[in-house]
Amino acid sequence: MFLTIAFPVFDPVAIAIGPIAIRWYALAYIGGIVLGWLYARRIIHSEKLWGGTPPFTVTDFDDFILWVTLGIILGGRTGYVLFYNLSFFAQHPAEIFKLWTGGMSFHGGFMGCVIAVLLFGWKRNISVLSLGDVTCAVGPIGLLLGRLANFINSELWGRHADASVPWRMVFPNGGPLPRHPSQLYEAGLEGIVLFIVLALLIRGGALKRPGLIIGAFAALYGVARITSEFFREPDPQLGFLWGGLTMGMILSVPMIIAGLAFIAAAWRRGPRAAGDAAAKAA
Repeated sequence: MFLTIAFPVFDPVAIAIGPIAIRWYALAYIGGIVLGWLYARRIIHSEKLWGGTPPFTVTDFDDFILWVTLGIILGGRTGYVLFYNLSFFAQHPAEIFKLWTGGMSFHGGFMGCVIAVLLFGWKRNISVLSLGDVTCAVGPIGLLLGRLANFINSELWGRHADASVPWRMVFPNGGPLPRHPSQLYEAGLEGIVLFIVLALLIRGGALKRPGLIIGAFAALYGVARITSEFFREPDPQLGFLWGGLTMGMILSVPMIIAGLAFIAAAWRRGPRAAGDAAAKAA
């Protein structure tokens, strides 16, 4: 008999009122957006963090929430369709719109956020780099809640784990083998660790260099995701790709490269002038 930790079986439905059922995964999205919005307001309020007047107002960010929410949902679904299951959706296009059946991609959601930041920044004539910095600073909150929801749903579980991993689990829909609880690894790395690192950078003055938090988020997320992918079972419709890589690994490499480029550019550009409320993206 394998020594394992019993998986704490959860009901994927958090709240049910008559025919209306709200799942934990939906609450993770809602909670991530609301908590991220509240944290962003605190960041924007603090002139000390910006070295002067912030380049946009709390009201601007309040208006931006709808834009970024649409970016996350539309981008996340589009990314899943294109990167993870294109052949299926090409044969069943109506399934694309059934978001309640699951299937979202972080990398697609990230690109949706990028587009939302660019469009909103240009529309309001505010710094897209600074807006992107705040958006990335709050991103780990949603990632943490999303990965916890994956764990609750017993999905995206890890690869087989031997007896050297005392916290391995047998997932209800993962077969008889004990596995890594990779959702929790991702929650820790992409959520808690990334949030702490970005918060420390912000306290150290990173917002004074527009684009620095964007770069740090992209590069560190890419490293965290690739690390987690070594313990996560690849999506069954894809399996392992070139040289044993997974789709998550492949999509994370460009994020690391782009992140390092953003960091280098932000450092060369130097800090924004104190009190410059109209800092623009270069």
